[in-house]
Amino acid sequence: MTGTQLRKLEAELWRAADQLRANSKLTASEYSMPVLGLIFLRHAYNRYLKVKVEVEKSLPSHPQRGKRALTKKDFEEQNSMFLPDQAQFDYLVSLPESADIGEAIDNAMKLIEDEYENLKGVLPKNFSIFSKDLLRELLRIFNKEVLQKAEGDLFGKIYEYFLNKFAMTGAQEGGEFFTPMSLVQTIVNVIEPDHGIVFDPACGSAGMFVQTGYFIESEGLKPAEKVTFYGQEKADLNTKLAKMNLTVHGLEGNIQEGNTFYEDKHDLVGKADFVMANPPFNVDGVDKGKDAVKKDPRLILDGKVNLPKNDNANYLWIQYFYNYLKPTGRSGFVMASSASDAGHSEKEIREKLVKTGAVDVMMAIGNNFFYTRSLPCTLWFFDRAKEKDNKKSDKVLMLDARKIYRKVTSKVNDFSPEQLQNLICIVNLYRGNTKKFKSTVKSYLQSVADHAIQTGNATTALQKQLQSLHKSLIDFATKYSKENKDAKSFVEALQIDEINDLYKKQDELIRTCPKVTSLGGAQDRVAEICKTIRKPQDKIIKQINDVVTTATKEYQLNKNNDWKKLNLKEQFDQLKAIQQELSGNPDEEGPGLLHETEYFYKQAHWLTSRFPDGVYTDVEGLCKVVTQKEIETKDWSLSPGRYVGVDTATDDDFDYEERLNEIHIELQGLNEEAVALTNAISENFKSLVI
Repeated sequence: MTGTQLRKLEAELWRAADQLRANSKLTASEYSMPVLGLIFLRHAYNRYLKVKVEVEKSLPSHPQRGKRALTKKDFEEQNSMFLPDQAQFDYLVSLPESADIGEAIDNAMKLIEDEYENLKGVLPKNFSIFSKDLLRELLRIFNKEVLQKAEGDLFGKIYEYFLNKFAMTGAQEGGEFFTPMSLVQTIVNVIEPDHGIVFDPACGSAGMFVQTGYFIESEGLKPAEKVTFYGQEKADLNTKLAKMNLTVHGLEGNIQEGNTFYEDKHDLVGKADFVMANPPFNVDGVDKGKDAVKKDPRLILDGKVNLPKNDNANYLWIQYFYNYLKPTGRSGFVMASSASDAGHSEKEIREKLVKTGAVDVMMAIGNNFFYTRSLPCTLWFFDRAKEKDNKKSDKVLMLDARKIYRKVTSKVNDFSPEQLQNLICIVNLYRGNTKKFKSTVKSYLQSVADHAIQTGNATTALQKQLQSLHKSLIDFATKYSKENKDAKSFVEALQIDEINDLYKKQDELIRTCPKVTSLGGAQDRVAEICKTIRKPQDKIIKQINDVVTTATKEYQLNKNNDWKKLNLKEQFDQLKAIQQELSGNPDEEGPGLLHETEYFYKQAHWLTSRFPDGVYTDVEGLCKVVTQKEIETKDWSLSPGRYVGVDTATDDDFDYEERLNEIHIELQGLNEEAVALTNAISENFKSLVI
């Protein structure tokens, strides 16, 4: 399934699931769990059927008794859930009209919980509050053929999408249970959690564990064999979400409910190989008078407990993330940007942390990465193995990524996959590992070469089709104008001055594309032509289409036999199909070959222009490796912006077209807000009139 198809499916499922809110007048937090419960049930059944087929193939057959019945053990040996008959999706879908569907779904959830102790009390069982018709419609939608065939990764992405959407609609207070995918992926790729104990003391919906699973699988390994997940979460609902999320993704973990400020359910101080989290920022009201806090071993630095004097819990979390680690452990976490420069007792704690040598990377993130917060944040990374290396312990990588983002909506930004890889390349270069940089640049250049071949072929086809169409129109218009003197303007409209310039650019692109290699030959020129050719090409095709539309109406050409023989619809359909391949399809939000060819060249150039020798170097406005002495001179600040400086060089990579697209997205968002506000005012006015 392509990314575009997945987005369409997700949007369709969301509209359907949102019927629960629209038709039942429930809040997002009330209808989120039932929807996620149905996704869980659908996915569990898909996995059950797949494993059932495989297990039945291997069962021995007795001459008289045939094959034995399947058992729960058969499924568990294949890392799959065993589902009792009445907990299977097909059973629920095929229930008669007279059945109480809400009660049947509740019962299905109870039956699953009876089979699995770790899910006891976790699954939603309040479906009876919804109408029968609404539940049948939801079951029908989640029974679509595409979902019947969907497997783990696809369902995992759908589940994550719904968590995302519920966060955006305020399903959870402050959106605390959902950490944006970009930030989770960044943390995972920097600390590389591929063995041992992985702990998240503010685990929310277990997104950190899910991405860790993907990371380990990307290395060709099995998460269950490499890591053990431990999580702690304060809210009951989020604890349930975490357990469901792990199960949906085929992962296992020990998730405990508890307030991390006062309870350490797993007793992992000094035992974790990796710690990662997105803790709630700027929490007030922690009772520091409790013994559990005053004597907390997780707050020991320099031989004593360090309690920040203000009412802000940020530096409680930061110390937890350090002290949970083994002497070789790594941690990565999200933190409010203000914590990097906080003064007084917090500055003293920060100084102690820097002096340990464990502070590894500080990465500043721009606005709008969170669905419920617009403020910037900072990613902190500790590496306790650095403490024992005199040279490394004195160094910290300051990375300012605030200008690196992709605009998703008017209110939400993220990293594109390539932007994320570029940041990870910088971290790897800082660590002395050049392999990631080389492989990433090589993959970009290979993508350019692959796209260039397709771009050259598609441009050849488009030019041929355009020339043929244009010639047949001019020939017809010339002949027609001789017979109809008032049609002279028809011929003139087809005399397009820019078309020969377009053909020259197309010829150069067609000639140059075959010269592109993964080693970089002719890539810069092809990327430049791709950047400059799309708009004039699209403009001329639109211009010809407009001329045909106008002439057809003005001269009533549909009655002309010679006009009909041109088969213009077929010709335009062929032309537009090739045009969409090159320029992209606006209906599917998919970029075309011209954009992709240029885009991957730009990504390679972004890296190679900043690190031309393929080794780490400080880059003004982006990154700088600083010493503890430099940090001390800046009052122990860990804010990257205070070190990297401002990039004063002309930015050849600045994409004005992309910025215009961002402005368009922002304008769309403002228009949507204006419509919503107008409707709200109208409704309020009506109630006042009454």
